[in-house]
Amino acid sequence: MEELFDIVDDQDRVIGQAPRSACHGNPGLIHRVAHVLVFNSAGQLLLQKRSRSKDVQPGRWDTSVGGHLDPGEDYLSGALREMAEELGIVDQTLEFMYSYPHRNDFESENVSSFWVSYDGPVLYDREEIETVSFFSVEEIAQMIGSDVVTPNFKHEWVLFLQWAEEHGGLESLISAV
Repeated sequence: MEELFDIVDDQDRVIGQAPRSACHGNPGLIHRVAHVLVFNSAGQLLLQKRSRSKDVQPGRWDTSVGGHLDPGEDYLSGALREMAEELGIVDQTLEFMYSYPHRNDFESENVSSFWVSYDGPVLYDREEIETVSFFSVEEIAQMIGSDVVTPNFKHEWVLFLQWAEEHGGLESLISAV
């Protein structure tokens, strides 16, 4: 059965519902998404390489976790659910970073992003994800200049670097955990 998304206005108020197929390809239908950036204690970021069967950005590296919220679900609950479903990571405390509108010619999303420091096992969903790997900040900087990462992740990475700088830098965030 096809996923159903809450449709929201620019203030993130629910104004209706629509199936996934109607939302992807129609940027007039704003829907909700939660992202999680998973860092290890060495300060490397886990990225997932999207399955080649995905309808959006197949075969590209993307945010550690990114998923649509279920109808009525809040952002934190969606982030925790998606992290468990996509990476098998459970029982972790997520730190909220920021929310932002992500708009392009294909879709419109209201995104809330979280981060977590995690060194345990990653049991990723092999139907959704081709592979996962941790990357250094320097490696990500090189990837950003190419087409191997999704445009959504490029946008997320710029926002994250700004947020991290405002909060004492990545090193202080990781060491505080």
